Amino acid sequence: MTLVAAQIVNGLAIGMLYAVMALGLSIIKGLLNVPNFAHGALFAVGAYVCYTLSTIGAPFAVALLGAFAASAIVGLLIERLGIANLAGSSYLLQVLFLFGTALVIEQSLVLIYGTTGVSLVPPALLSGAANLGFMFLPRYLMFCALVGALAIVAVWLLIEKTKIGSRIRAGIERREMVQCLGIDIGMLLTLGFALGAGMAGLAGGIALPLLGANATSGNDMMAIAFVVLVLGGLGSLYGAVVAGILIGVAQSLATLVAPAASTLLIYVIMTAVLLVGSKGLFGER
Repeated sequence: MTLVAAQIVNGLAIGMLYAVMALGLSIIKGLLNVPNFAHGALFAVGAYVCYTLSTIGAPFAVALLGAFAASAIVGLLIERLGIANLAGSSYLLQVLFLFGTALVIEQSLVLIYGTTGVSLVPPALLSGAANLGFMFLPRYLMFCALVGALAIVAVWLLIEKTKIGSRIRAGIERREMVQCLGIDIGMLLTLGFALGAGMAGLAGGIALPLLGANATSGNDMMAIAFVVLVLGGLGSLYGAVVAGILIGVAQSLATLVAPAASTLLIYVIMTAVLLVGSKGLFGER
């Protein structure tokens, strides 16, 4: 039981990272109704920016903010220069554009940083482990869970308590009605895309000391984010949060039985959800 409890705690921490990544993807998917295949590349951008800022002496908190900001800016450019110009085009063309953009970003990272990959040691304050009585939990995992929770709360406050947030919610649920009310849907899409991209960058910065980074390191995380998105429901922002935590805990518990199959489990879960019903846990569409 102690071992199970320890794995649940670990899973909650990892699940918060999945939730941050998937929440950004859910915002973009909800607004544009197009899966952002550049989300993994934006994750890698965040990781590399966090690495760069940390190596030049910036505090880790500043490096994480830089990771969010850099990916948000790249996301803004992607939407303004690409997606906005393809708004009247076919769904497939937009998907191909995002896929091609991901490849451009990945190869740009290779040109700048090389193919070796980078890693980062957590700050001294976040090193070591805390004694919880029944287990020793790495302090950095606790930090991941805390930052993830704060980021999710910040997005919740933005979406639920501000005017721009109400417009984002309306744009996700009733895009045509938003246009009829005279709201600038173009600016709304740009801001939403930038916010979602920034969440991917923040996840990349958080994950850097845990997983390291290379130009394609965001691909695996993006795949998990899509699983979380399907499980939570395509019409639900906060379903992505719940599903991210559930996936993290399920994957962590699976390592007790079959460590090699822990990643396979999450894709099995996604397939089962799609077979039972495409709405997921909380989705409406």
